[in-house]
Amino acid sequence: MRTVESVRVLYSFPHRLGAARICHTAWQQVNGLLNAGASVLVFPGSLSRELQPGAVIRPTLARGGFRIPYRVLGTERACALHDWIVSERLQRLAGKIDIVHTWPLGSLRTLKTAARLGIPTVLERPNAHTRFAYEVVRKECEKLGVVLSPGHEHAYKPRVLAKEEAEYDAAFRLLCPSDFVVQTFLDQGFSRERLTRDQYGYDESVYHSGQQVRDDQRGLTMLFVGGCAPRKGLHYALEAWLRSPACRNGKFMVAGAFVPGYAEKMSSMLAQPSVEVLGHRSDVPELMRRSDLLVLPSIEEGSALVTSEARASGCVLLVSDAAGAICRHMENALVHRVGDVDRLTEHITLLDANRVLLEKLRAASLDTVDEITWKAAGRKLLSAYKETIAAYQQSAEAIQNHATMAIVNS
Repeated sequence: MRTVESVRVLYSFPHRLGAARICHTAWQQVNGLLNAGASVLVFPGSLSRELQPGAVIRPTLARGGFRIPYRVLGTERACALHDWIVSERLQRLAGKIDIVHTWPLGSLRTLKTAARLGIPTVLERPNAHTRFAYEVVRKECEKLGVVLSPGHEHAYKPRVLAKEEAEYDAAFRLLCPSDFVVQTFLDQGFSRERLTRDQYGYDESVYHSGQQVRDDQRGLTMLFVGGCAPRKGLHYALEAWLRSPACRNGKFMVAGAFVPGYAEKMSSMLAQPSVEVLGHRSDVPELMRRSDLLVLPSIEEGSALVTSEARASGCVLLVSDAAGAICRHMENALVHRVGDVDRLTEHITLLDANRVLLEKLRAASLDTVDEITWKAAGRKLLSAYKETIAAYQQSAEAIQNHATMAIVNS
C-alpha cells in the first residue's frame, strides 16, 4: 500500500536497462530509488538484467522473448518509438504518477505529454551540455590530429543536438550529476533554478579496498581506466607521468580500448618501459585494489563512475575539474584544471615523494565512501524528486494566482 510520503515515479529509459555504460547507471538508479522507498514504474526499451523486487516493469521494445533489434531500427528510431509508446501510456496514468524521469533522445513526446497533464519532469544529463561537449572534443581532436568516426558518440551530429536541445527546453528540470555539468548549462544561458544536482555511485559488493599492505618503498602504481579517447585526456596523463620522477621506479597501467588513430599519436609515450597498456579488462576492481592512484584528466564528463569505484577500492584520485568526481582537493584527492600538465606532474611527483600525504588522502577518501554508494545516490535522487515536485506545484500555483488576479482586475 502506498504511503503518503512515497513518491510515484515513472522512469523512462529508451535503451537496454542493465547493460553497460548508461544502461548500468540507469539500472543502479532504479534500484537505488527502490531502496530509498520510492514507488517505481519502469518503462525501459528492454531489460538486460533483473531489477530488485518492487519495481513494476513494462518494456516498450520487447515482449516475452521477443525484442526489437536496435541495429535494425537504428538507435535514433528505436528511441523515438520508445518515446511515442511511453507518451501514449502516460496519458492513461494521469493522477497516478507524481514525477516523470526521462533520458536523452527518447523523451521529447513524453516530456510534452507530461507538461500537458500537469506532471513535473526531470531529464537525466549523464554528460555535459551536448553543444559544449561536441565543441570541446572537436577542438581536442583537431589539436591531436585525431579524426573521430562519424558514428562516435562525440562526433558532431546536428540532428542529435537539435533533438537534445528541444528536450532540454521541454523538461521542467535537468538532473546534473556534477557541478561541472551544471556549469556547462549555466554557460549556455540556463537558469540555476532549472538545474537539479543528483549524484551517481558505486556498487559496494564489487568495489572495496581489500586487505592489501602498502609498501612505501616501492614505486607508485598509477591506473587509467576508461575509453582511450581524446576527451578522457589520457595524453595529458602520459605526458605528466613521464615528466615526473615517479616513472623511474613506478608503473602506469592503461586499461581500456583505444579509438582509431589515438594510440598512434602517443606511440612513443605508450612504448616507455614504465607504461603498461592492458587493453580492455574485466578485472578492473582487482586492478584498482593493486593501484595507488587513479588518474582521469578528462576534458569533458558527466560524472565518471570510475572515480567513485576507484575511491572505494583505495585509490587516491588525480582528476581534472571536468571529471565530475565526488572529491575535494587536498582533502581526499588532488584536482587539476583541464589540460594543466604542469600541475598534474606536480601532483604525481608530490605523492611519489610524500607517502604520508598519500596515505592521509587515501584514509580520508575511504572514510566517506559510504556517502557515494548507489544506495546513497538513490536517497539523493528521491530528495531531488521531492524538491522538484514542490517547486512545480509552487510554480503552478503562482501561474494560477496570476491568472486569477488578471481576471479580477479586468
